[in-house]
Amino acid sequence: MAAKKRAAKRGTGGAKKGAGRGTGGAKKSAAKKATAKRGGAKSAGTGAGAPRAAQPASLAPQREAHATQRTTRQSPYKMRLVIDEIRGKDVNAALNYLAFSKKHAAKQIEKVLRSAVANAEQHARSDNEPLDVDTLFVKHAVVNEGPKLKRFTPAAMGRATPILKRTSHVEIVVAARQGAAR
Repeated sequence: MAAKKRAAKRGTGGAKKGAGRGTGGAKKSAAKKATAKRGGAKSAGTGAGAPRAAQPASLAPQREAHATQRTTRQSPYKMRLVIDEIRGKDVNAALNYLAFSKKHAAKQIEKVLRSAVANAEQHARSDNEPLDVDTLFVKHAVVNEGPKLKRFTPAAMGRATPILKRTSHVEIVVAARQGAAR
């Protein structure tokens, strides 16, 4: 009984632990739900139905081509060391770097980069557009983590220690430089 009186003096609402709490969270989540239903705090005129301004020919969207290699048998950490070096470079400079790199990841990334360049040439040929391969650069290059192959190795006293053989997904996007003459 004394505990209830002390709790009433403090204003915690009884002897129960945490009594009187939890109502503020429900109000906040209801307010968030209502905002989400209305579409959030978007500015006017930026929705999907808003008309787009006509772009001049110099600001036309870039022509891009991408290539992806999935489940490459090398860890993403080792692949990222190489892919960070070629991001943003011209394709010729990137291929040069990869050809003379000692890392095994360079061979895998070189294959993907050559595939992306070939895809760019194919898109240009199918659309009857001129394309100078020397104007291409690596616009986007990432290495994501793929599925892990789980293996086990024997350990002391009859136990087994897990081994994770990591794999990578390599994605490269090439595009033509904007200021390049055609």
